[in-house]
Amino acid sequence: MGRAHKLTPLQIKNLKEPGLHGDGAGLLLKVTPGGSKSWIHRYMHKGADRWMGLGSYPDVSLAEARELAAENRKKLRAGIDPLGERKEERNEVKRERAEAKTFGWCATQYIDAHKAGWSNPKSAQQWENTLATYAGPVIGSLAVSKVDTSHVIEILQPIWSTKTETASRLRGRIEAVLDWATVHGHRIGDNPARLKGHIDALLPPVARVKKVEHHAALPYKEIAPFMSALRKQAGIGARACEFAILTAARSGEVRGATWSEIDEEQGVWVIPAERMKAKKEHRVPLSAETKALIANMKAIATDGELIFPGAKEGKPLSDMSLTAVFRRMDRGDLTMHGFRSTFRDWAAETTDYPHEMQEMALAHTVGDKVEAAYRRGDMLEKRRKMMQDWADYCKEKTEAPDASE
Repeated sequence: MGRAHKLTPLQIKNLKEPGLHGDGAGLLLKVTPGGSKSWIHRYMHKGADRWMGLGSYPDVSLAEARELAAENRKKLRAGIDPLGERKEERNEVKRERAEAKTFGWCATQYIDAHKAGWSNPKSAQQWENTLATYAGPVIGSLAVSKVDTSHVIEILQPIWSTKTETASRLRGRIEAVLDWATVHGHRIGDNPARLKGHIDALLPPVARVKKVEHHAALPYKEIAPFMSALRKQAGIGARACEFAILTAARSGEVRGATWSEIDEEQGVWVIPAERMKAKKEHRVPLSAETKALIANMKAIATDGELIFPGAKEGKPLSDMSLTAVFRRMDRGDLTMHGFRSTFRDWAAETTDYPHEMQEMALAHTVGDKVEAAYRRGDMLEKRRKMMQDWADYCKEKTEAPDASE
């Protein structure tokens, strides 16, 4: 091993030459080109060459460095690897810190960190409610480092078959919170809420247990008499329902429609991307009936921007306002969204319009290339003919609609 204690305090103080300078018995002083100095203990353990830092000079003096190296040699004689022991101690500290953070605390931190990027302001509340209701009783107050597969299954299994959509979203949210906790050092190991190769091996596929609940839709063969009855209903809510049915648009898109979105010259309703579910601008060709309806609304319009204003100035109709129209017609079994299915069934079963054109009319994503093609003028005109055919199918001889309150 060679003679120990080769260095003196004065030598160490004056050392400028970069490199490793040995004190003996495996103790080295490392001098960098910048002039900083630190202690290293080099030793062998089970045939492996190990280098262990002992601290920087002058924070750790020569005497202290020799004492630390001596303690390491004592541990080696006892069969203990000093460097391995240090790593285990650090891991233990990390585990203790991680255990101080509960799943509930991590969930709150995750939501706070991400809510600014969520397009729907209600998303944060939905996350909070879902996690508090289902995960909270099981792991809310549990150290996030201790959450394992058994906990996740305990949370999901009771609702996996009965509330499948909720369970699927809940699993994804738990997974996201646990990923956040891992990245922030509050837990280690695989994510017990991951789906592929884990939860999907323990619970049946969502597609097999999901009970599809379609929005109540009117059979397309009944649309003409229904529209005749709808046109006899007074009020802005009834006109909004009529406009939504004729354009196959979503309720929110219609209720938020503004005069600036209507291109009367081109006969097109241009819904901006920020108001669309897919966040892409959607153009709706207007049939003669929808143009007449728009003209009727303009005749009674106030100075507001909304085509279908609500009772409060500057506010759109509520979704319940449209539902109330159906209830007044004794058709509370129907939903506004269901008429999109009515349109889709009519187009698929009674027309030769391409599937992609039907999907575009519903503002469904049909692929970038196809969508780009259908946005060109010639395709818009073909869609215009389809929407006029739909309006004609919906039409019976009836009195002019009354938009007055």
